[in-house]
Amino acid sequence: MDGHDPRMDFPPVDHALDNGLLAVGGDLNVPRLLAAYRRGIFPWYGPGDPILWWSPDPRLVLLPQWLHVPRSLRRVLNQDRFTFSLDRDFETVIRGCAEARRGDGTWLVPEMIAAYIDLHRAGYAHSMEVWREERLAGGVYGVALGNCFFGESMFTRVSEAGKAGLVKLVGWLADRGFDLIDCQVTTEHLLRFGAREIRRGAFLERLAHALHAPDRVGRWEFQP
Repeated sequence: MDGHDPRMDFPPVDHALDNGLLAVGGDLNVPRLLAAYRRGIFPWYGPGDPILWWSPDPRLVLLPQWLHVPRSLRRVLNQDRFTFSLDRDFETVIRGCAEARRGDGTWLVPEMIAAYIDLHRAGYAHSMEVWREERLAGGVYGVALGNCFFGESMFTRVSEAGKAGLVKLVGWLADRGFDLIDCQVTTEHLLRFGAREIRRGAFLERLAHALHAPDRVGRWEFQP
């Protein structure tokens, strides 16, 4: 017995439509979400839609060594305007990400928020909090499996806070051997930070290699 549960199966990713849509339906329980991420699949849908599962081609990724930090952001980081933590307030971070996207068809509908909170409690989803004078100024969250971090969303309440959190998170991940950051969908914002599009096949090869490492399950601690 290998522990395989056929109820967690997805279609082969090369069956995805040209826009990356692979499957419709199912649920968002922890085993299904983990099964999806291990196959390079993620959920993304808006209010009133069924659960939609995606595996786009090309895929946007950021290798830690590709990270580009704009000069203006370097100045902000050097001025120590912010302090940082990991997994101190995951729920507030994910709700901040949802609030930041309210009105634009956000995919962070209530059932998605609940599902990722469950994933955090199971030790697989993590948040980077950015603080200004003990107030949450921004944050980033995502899912970690093996040596891959699947970046999900970020938000900013104070100028440059979210970007600063992203840079600190990438550095922390790199120091601990993470070699792949999945950015999922291409945005100009992430391209400016050094993310690049690669073919889905190349992404899946990198993902398979990253998943050979053990999962870092449990609460993370930020140590600069």
